[in-house]
Amino acid sequence: MTICVVCAIVFVLFTWCWVFYFQSDLLTMAQHVLSNGLTHYNRLVGAIVITVTLLFIQNLVHKFTHLNKSFYSLTFFPSMLLLGLLTNISPDPEGGINHGFSGWLAILVLIVWGGVSYVSSKLQELDEDVNPNIFSRSMWVNLLLLVFQMMITSGIANTDAVFHYRMRVERCLLDGDIEGALKAGKKSLECDETLVMLRMQALARKDALGEQLFEYKVCGSSKTILPTNDSIPTLLLYPVDSIYKFLGAVPAYRMEPMHYLKLVQRKDSVPRKVVPDFLLSGYLIDKDLDKFVCELRKHYSLNDSLPKHYREAMVLYAHLRSRPVAVYHNTVMDEDYDNFRELRNMYPDKREQKGKMMEEYFGTYWYYYWYE
Repeated sequence: MTICVVCAIVFVLFTWCWVFYFQSDLLTMAQHVLSNGLTHYNRLVGAIVITVTLLFIQNLVHKFTHLNKSFYSLTFFPSMLLLGLLTNISPDPEGGINHGFSGWLAILVLIVWGGVSYVSSKLQELDEDVNPNIFSRSMWVNLLLLVFQMMITSGIANTDAVFHYRMRVERCLLDGDIEGALKAGKKSLECDETLVMLRMQALARKDALGEQLFEYKVCGSSKTILPTNDSIPTLLLYPVDSIYKFLGAVPAYRMEPMHYLKLVQRKDSVPRKVVPDFLLSGYLIDKDLDKFVCELRKHYSLNDSLPKHYREAMVLYAHLRSRPVAVYHNTVMDEDYDNFRELRNMYPDKREQKGKMMEEYFGTYWYYYWYE
């Protein structure tokens, strides 16, 4: 009974945390795609149903195999395998989902488990641990077997960090939780073009593109900041129409994002700063400071009220161009950029230099311009 209770507690805690905390966004996406958006996954209800169902399956397996003592935790394997298969979901290029772990492989694994279980049922008759307790050998063997099965579950399931960040951002945007979207993976240096695009959507809704964009890892180019061409995979949760509604127009045909933004900018109904900030951010991502400065002068006064990254870009531009078309000076920021250059010169080794600059200046446009 002690072994049964302890193993059940460990299994329930693992399954609950796995489903409720780590894989909830993935399961939300899966239900949304499979139901064509007609139903919505409830995080709490889903975690309860999945945990209870898997525990029920374990009890059936135990009654059928009669595994006990040192091999009792093997009765959790089919439930662990199902948990891994349930979260072994990845997107396909057409906006659907697929499973990387084939059904035939799952059947083969179950056959192997059946053979191991049969041998174990014979070996348990030789187990001399007649009074297993929480500190006994049988208990620790069971716990080690459970940990091994958790590792198998993790190996089967989709644990791609960037994909999980994307699903979290999409879900938060769908729910109108802008702060939640911006917190997803903020401290991580892993990203892809789709995640950058989604973060730009969240930042634009907060009017913070020019202030916070490069506080995140940024990859890609201006060709991937909007889904107006074929550079970005289909979004799985957040509707693309919401992006176009926010920007003011649906593209009539496939086009480059920067071209689309220039066309939309001509409309009177567009929010005053949204499209210009996307354009300016696109130029900054491309490191095209000349076009950035020309566009900036159309929409902003060159003073200290500029968003942080725009000020950083203007200071950088003034240092890189002998004949700048526009000049911005800020005593504190000019001095900070001088310190930036001095620190670069202190480390001739490029790898060491990048590490030190990341430590001191990651989150500035200067770091992005020179090291990304």
